[in-house]
Amino acid sequence: MELSTDKKLMRMVEIEDVVIESPTVKTFVFKDILGSESKPGQFLMVWIPRKEELPLSVMISDKKNHAAITIRKKGYGSTSLFNKGKGEKIGIRGPYGNSFSFDTSHKNIIFLGGGTGLVPLVRLLYSIKRHQCNFTFIIGAKTRSELFFTQIISEWAEGGKIDLFITTEDGSLGTKGYPTDILRDFLSIHNDTDIIYTCGPEMMMKKAYDLAKTNGVHIEASIERYMKCGIGICSSCCINDKLVCVDGTVFNETKIQKLTEFGISYRNKSGITTQF
Repeated sequence: MELSTDKKLMRMVEIEDVVIESPTVKTFVFKDILGSESKPGQFLMVWIPRKEELPLSVMISDKKNHAAITIRKKGYGSTSLFNKGKGEKIGIRGPYGNSFSFDTSHKNIIFLGGGTGLVPLVRLLYSIKRHQCNFTFIIGAKTRSELFFTQIISEWAEGGKIDLFITTEDGSLGTKGYPTDILRDFLSIHNDTDIIYTCGPEMMMKKAYDLAKTNGVHIEASIERYMKCGIGICSSCCINDKLVCVDGTVFNETKIQKLTEFGISYRNKSGITTQF
């Protein structure tokens, strides 16, 4: 049976492969033409039957007309998806949202990410790594066992165009500290950085935005908010007067400057404003 080519309609897909990235993170690969054609930064609404629906960034797949999603088990829905295996089915719709931009005049590019926020950054790097740019990729995690995607980035770095920096909060691998510590030191030495792409914990991205602003560097951040519909109806994902699902998830420095809630507060599942 042919899959629907209408991104607004739910389509059922079969999990064809499961990649264990870490003890708490897995990547699921499935056939999906729309997902395979998505742009870096876009997301799918993923339905776990009889459980929950979650927004997840689209990961790359080396199979033609296939897409992938990466999940960290944390809550009810994510754990239900994490426990899925080959042959089981999930529902997806999308891709939705905007995407990261790329200016061919930019030659010195920084990627800054942590957790599953690495997914859209890895997809972006994959799509632009053929260009004659100097790429710096900074990854942060609490401890060594929570790191993933380092191997694929290292393989791409063999040509010498990608510098990879790793930080762990406990110092078990790489530099002890936070990825923004590396970013701060890097920007103090390299004043020719053109743009920073970031996705991950919001407090990390807020620090990255402040550093970018201080150093006069462009920045694009993929912001996460709780989503129920993914298409701008429920307004659950609002940040100030913007909806992350349709106005984002990617915002540049000009738009972030107007988001006074960025790095300050968010709305939980009940819609109650909560401080970070």
